[in-house]
Amino acid sequence: MAFDAFFLKAVLDDIRQKALGARVEKLHQPSRDTLLILLRCAQGREKLIIAASPSAPRLHFTAASPENPPEPPMFCMLLRKHLSGARLSDVSQIPMERTAIFTFDCTDEMGYPVEKRLVAELMGRTCNLYLLGPDGRILDCLRRVGLDETKRPALPGLYYQAPEKMAKKDPTELTYEDYVNLLTEPGADVLADRLMDALGGLSPLVCREAALFAAGDTEARLAGLDVPAVAEKLALFFGEHLAHPKPYYYAQADGTIKQFAFCPIRQYGAGGEAESFSQLLDSFYILRDRRDAMRQKSQTVRKTVANLVSRLTRKLAIQEKELAATQDRERLRQLGDILTANLHRVTKGQTVISCEDFYDEDMGTVDIPLSPILSPQQNAAKFYKDYTRMKNAEKELKRQMEIARQEREYLQSVLEELNRAETEAELEEIRQELQAGGYVKADTGKKRMKQSKLAPMRFESTDGYPIFVGRNNRQNDELTFRSARKDDLWLHASKVHGSHVIIACAGVTPPDDTVTQAAQLAAYYSEAGGGQNVAVDVTPVKQVKKLPGAKPGMVIYHSYNTVIANPYKDIVVDALNAEKKPEE
Repeated sequence: MAFDAFFLKAVLDDIRQKALGARVEKLHQPSRDTLLILLRCAQGREKLIIAASPSAPRLHFTAASPENPPEPPMFCMLLRKHLSGARLSDVSQIPMERTAIFTFDCTDEMGYPVEKRLVAELMGRTCNLYLLGPDGRILDCLRRVGLDETKRPALPGLYYQAPEKMAKKDPTELTYEDYVNLLTEPGADVLADRLMDALGGLSPLVCREAALFAAGDTEARLAGLDVPAVAEKLALFFGEHLAHPKPYYYAQADGTIKQFAFCPIRQYGAGGEAESFSQLLDSFYILRDRRDAMRQKSQTVRKTVANLVSRLTRKLAIQEKELAATQDRERLRQLGDILTANLHRVTKGQTVISCEDFYDEDMGTVDIPLSPILSPQQNAAKFYKDYTRMKNAEKELKRQMEIARQEREYLQSVLEELNRAETEAELEEIRQELQAGGYVKADTGKKRMKQSKLAPMRFESTDGYPIFVGRNNRQNDELTFRSARKDDLWLHASKVHGSHVIIACAGVTPPDDTVTQAAQLAAYYSEAGGGQNVAVDVTPVKQVKKLPGAKPGMVIYHSYNTVIANPYKDIVVDALNAEKKPEE
């Protein structure tokens, strides 16, 4: 991602156009690092989110409504005291820094007008929010920093100190001659690194894009470059995109945004352009925050299942060694035969006997170990007994290993379900599935709210055919063996864990477009959802069987066709959102 100083500048331009003169209606602090300001603007209400998180600093308008804690934090209470009802009079930025300054027209305790500022520093580990009084003193801040901890202490009563100005050039002020000098003076050999070292306010992503535009390669080296031509292209690149920034992004095949910037992103392939900077950031971070929240909520269950998978893997490795040891049992039977043929030569107390090996083509001699406490007949019987024991062990080991493989396969599919779970209801169904299987204990310490049974996801193809997608293993069984008709079509990503997909066609052959769209859904909701060209098996529901005693979601089928599809969800219409309207 490229949330650099110039991306922030573009975001602030959007905020300035919409919210200048807006009145502060409410302030919330949903989490330790996040502030949400509700503004009444001329065109309507807007929610401004400021996240001073070291891992994901940002600010933008948002459509999300994060859940607030039962009791507002002290910093939130202070902001409400000083900024509630205030008007946003100015939005500015420290040049080439990820520092935004929001100026508010407020009133003091006596009713006199005063000016207060909210400063958002969005710079990695030093992220912080400051509320400043009219004299520039810190009224309070999100993270207090002691006098002995840094050159820039952050404590109430101290004057606010802006970040130290960096010794880099402002790319908005450079001319063609400046770029020629930049390329010819001593510095890094790689063009992108040279730009990163010399220019302020830019991210590595943008510097690589500039190198790609100017020299045709993100890793282009200065040696051998046509300096005048490259300098001219750099001046053109920065002149255009710094003066007219736009919200560009690069997304994976499934639509997930991976990178964003204020300039086109071409180094990974074709990208796209969003409606606005805030909309782009909202799309990226809402999905990311939701996934992070679900990952945190599922952490305990995920760890339990992962440990079980690891334990089964270790168990299988041990059983494979034991199985390999049983492969030499035939030699035990042969030694028993040889010893039986030479019993007349054995005396009790003997520890070894050398006999002719009539199983050897050359009739060589073999030394047969004996137990001195056993009779000759008992020594021979012991070889046959060990042979029989290993033969039985092979059968039992193969049986146990097949059970372990199926169990590991099932648990790995549960891990994949946990990765795909997007709501608390889906996570709860997976938890109940594991409880029913005896893998996790029921949480008797606290009562969980009874939730209505989730229906499968329902989509509609562009030809009007309903397509149903299971959310988890138990739902896959319900969908395939109870809800679907025998003459409906069943789809599943080939040889990987994933959802069961049903085309409700009632024996009618659906159009190719419908099958393609269902296959894209099967690929998307599978372990291979992040790749491309995923093989998807297609067969009538009546061909899908469940073995007695098999784990939820585990099926077999033999007669099928295979199609190749790219994981994609948005090509079909979400006609009946299952969370809002369950399947009847």
